Amino acid sequence: MNKVKFFALVSCVFLIFLAACGSNENTSIKLGEVTRSLFYAPQYVALEKGFFEEEGLDVELQTTWGGDKTMTALLSDGIDVALVGSETSIYVYAQDSNDYAVNFAQLTQTDGTFLVSKEAKPDFEWEDLKDSNFLGQRKGGMPQMVGEFVLKKHNIDPHNDLNLSQNIDFANIPSAFASGDYEYVQLFEPTASVFEKEGNGHVIASFGEESGHVPYTVFMAKESYMAENEENIKAFTKAIYKAQKWVDETNAAEIAEVIQPYFEDVDLDILTSSIDRYKGQGSFATDPILDEEEWNNLKNIMEEAGELPVEDVPYEDLVNTEVAEEVINN
Repeated sequence: MNKVKFFALVSCVFLIFLAACGSNENTSIKLGEVTRSLFYAPQYVALEKGFFEEEGLDVELQTTWGGDKTMTALLSDGIDVALVGSETSIYVYAQDSNDYAVNFAQLTQTDGTFLVSKEAKPDFEWEDLKDSNFLGQRKGGMPQMVGEFVLKKHNIDPHNDLNLSQNIDFANIPSAFASGDYEYVQLFEPTASVFEKEGNGHVIASFGEESGHVPYTVFMAKESYMAENEENIKAFTKAIYKAQKWVDETNAAEIAEVIQPYFEDVDLDILTSSIDRYKGQGSFATDPILDEEEWNNLKNIMEEAGELPVEDVPYEDLVNTEVAEEVINN
């Protein structure tokens, strides 16, 4: 073999090697979370334990801070997948969108807020809330809608029986409660536990326990993205399901250690107790399927709050369970 043929052969082998290596590169997915929350523990587990990489995905996480901003990022292709309240997909649907936001994997299945009082209330009754100064959540968001649903369940009209304030941005609610003359507030973990530890508040009830199962936080993507990236969506869902099973089978202390990099300013004992509280009330979904009963509960909560924008919100259009069912069955 002459030198020319030899070098040509070597070059071909080298190019084939590069092509083979290139074909094994992970697929990139841009994921936007509506806020940074301990409530989303299984998502951080999937990232930290490498479950996405095992499925051939390189997931780039960004916090998009708010439902409106998250959906804007999703619809404008700033992100591929959104972790956000499933009510946002209904709001998009009501705008006659040609490209729906489709819910394909559920992460949390209860409300994640707790009723926190400034003073200790060992004998608390829901009736005690009447005529109180109550710091509420953003109008139209899941925390506020679930809060109103629970209050009405206990014969309390949130807009007539409370001195309700809703003019504080989500990120500033804890500090506003601590420094203001509010008597009650809805808070997520770990903030609720931090308030207890520092003596700034007392957890006296759970909105998650009171409201039942609801698709509170869900992974969604545009209908067009799902159609064009079926394998990516399936791989993503498989990674989430792995994380859900791991969280369900693992104690709170070990989960806290795994996800602590996402909450560097929170003490490990607070992370542990917060996760234990969420696990105890079944907040973390144990599989990614969003069933129709949960969807109907969501619609009832929205309708009760006067926020359901259209009469018919078809489950079969806005929810895709085929991917999750295939992942679980296999």
